[in-house]
Amino acid sequence: MKRVPSHELLDTDAGTPEEISGTLTDLRMFNRWFGGTSCTTRLVDQVARQTSSTSLSWLDVAAGAGYVPHFVRERFAKRNVHLDITLLDRAASHIRNGTRAVVGDALALPFRDATFDFVSSELFVHHLAPDQVVQFAREALRVCRHAFVINDLIRDPVHLALAYAGFPLYQSRITRNDAPASVRQAYTVEEMRAMLRETGARSIEINTCFLYRMGAIVWKK
Repeated sequence: MKRVPSHELLDTDAGTPEEISGTLTDLRMFNRWFGGTSCTTRLVDQVARQTSSTSLSWLDVAAGAGYVPHFVRERFAKRNVHLDITLLDRAASHIRNGTRAVVGDALALPFRDATFDFVSSELFVHHLAPDQVVQFAREALRVCRHAFVINDLIRDPVHLALAYAGFPLYQSRITRNDAPASVRQAYTVEEMRAMLRETGARSIEINTCFLYRMGAIVWKK
């Protein structure tokens, strides 16, 4: 299945406030039930174990409402591991809660080198062209001390069929456009690995997660 760059309506907030709110709620549903939170939980656990840390500062890029990092923080708090979260999104309208948040560009992160212990993104990298993926990963590695964590979709014909099958579940017409568009322009594990190798990272770990998700950890030198 060839990658097809596609227009996603949420990228430009092409909808009413109610439609945008509905699609953000749909994204929360995807992450809760279809592998988003479990994949990121596993990745953050690897970072915490590898660094032997009980307190980590975390920048989540293209965070939207920040549902995934908040969910993960609650899980880790039960293990006495503190996650200090900062959210970054290009649009203030996407950020729904009172967490520390910054409006900024993922390809030119507005932070000094090594500001955070790790940087993450969920369901964002597939929006980027290959050269932008490399640029974003280099920026993430620049502002982190340990690792860049990616939770994203895997492009596959069966995954595309599932995106269409889910139409009755979606609250917003934006989601009905964006869900299949996301799958069409997602990357395979092999493509992701090849792009991340261009960053000069110390090492790259990529695993598949539930329901056509991939989880990657890019370790800083």
